[in-house]
Amino acid sequence: MSTTAVNPEITLARPNAILVYLKETKYEFLKNLRLPVFSVSTVLFPVMFYVLFGLLMGRQAIGNIGTTTYLIVAYGTFGVMGASLFGTAAGLSTDRKLGWLDAKKATPMPPSAYFFAKVVMSMMFSAIVVLLLLFLGFTFGGVHLTAPVTLKLLFTLVAGSLPFCAMGLAIGYFATPTSAPALINIFYVPMSFCSGLWIPFMFLPHFIQRIAFYLPPYHLARLAFGVVGLESGIPAVKHFEALIGLAMISLGIAWAGYHRDQRTNG
Repeated sequence: MSTTAVNPEITLARPNAILVYLKETKYEFLKNLRLPVFSVSTVLFPVMFYVLFGLLMGRQAIGNIGTTTYLIVAYGTFGVMGASLFGTAAGLSTDRKLGWLDAKKATPMPPSAYFFAKVVMSMMFSAIVVLLLLFLGFTFGGVHLTAPVTLKLLFTLVAGSLPFCAMGLAIGYFATPTSAPALINIFYVPMSFCSGLWIPFMFLPHFIQRIAFYLPPYHLARLAFGVVGLESGIPAVKHFEALIGLAMISLGIAWAGYHRDQRTNG
C-alpha cells in the first residue's frame, strides 16, 4: 500500500516592522547604559560642570537671566552634543571594525533599524542629561521656568541632537575604533568652547565670537537661549538653517561612507 505524504502549507509570519525598530532601540539603549565609559561620562560631565560653576560658584545674572538658568542651556547643549557624537560615531566605528554590521545584514532586520536605534538612543541620553540639569536647577539653583517653557526647552535641546547624530554617523564611517574618540574630541571640545558653552558667549574674545557664528553648537544654544528669554538678535531661521545644513552635509558624508563599505565588502 502506498502512502502519500501530506505537507501542510507552512506560512511564516512577517515581522512587525515597528516592533523590530523598538526592540533594536531598546537593546541599543541597554547596551550603552551598561557601558560606564559611555553612560557615566556622557551624563557626568555636564552635570558636574553645572554643579561646580552653576550651583556652587555662580549666582549673578547673565543678561536678563540667572546664571543657573543660563548654564542649564549651555551645559544642556554641551551634554546633548556629547551624547549624540559619542553615541553614534564611537559605536558605529566599533561595529564596522568588528563586522557587526555585516552580521546584521544576514538577519531580516532592515538596515535602517540599526541607524534608527543609534539616533533614538542618543536622543534618550540627551533627554536624561537635560532632565537632570533641570532637576538640579529647579531644586537647588532657584530656577523658575513655567511648564510650557520647560517643555519647549527640553524639546529644543533633544531635537537639536539630530544634526549632531548625523555628524556622528559621518565620523563613524571614516574613523577606526581607536581613532574615533580622538576625532570626536577634535570637533567636540573646540566647538563647545568657541560656542560659549563653557564661558558665557559675551565674555569670549571678539574674534572667537565671530568664529562661533559658523559653529553648529552656537546655533542650537541660541535657539535654546531664546526659549528662556535671552535673545541673540539673529532671526531663529538662521539658526535652523545652520543646523539643517550640518545635518544634510553630515548625512551626505555618511552615505558616501556607507556605499564605500558596501563596495569594499562586496
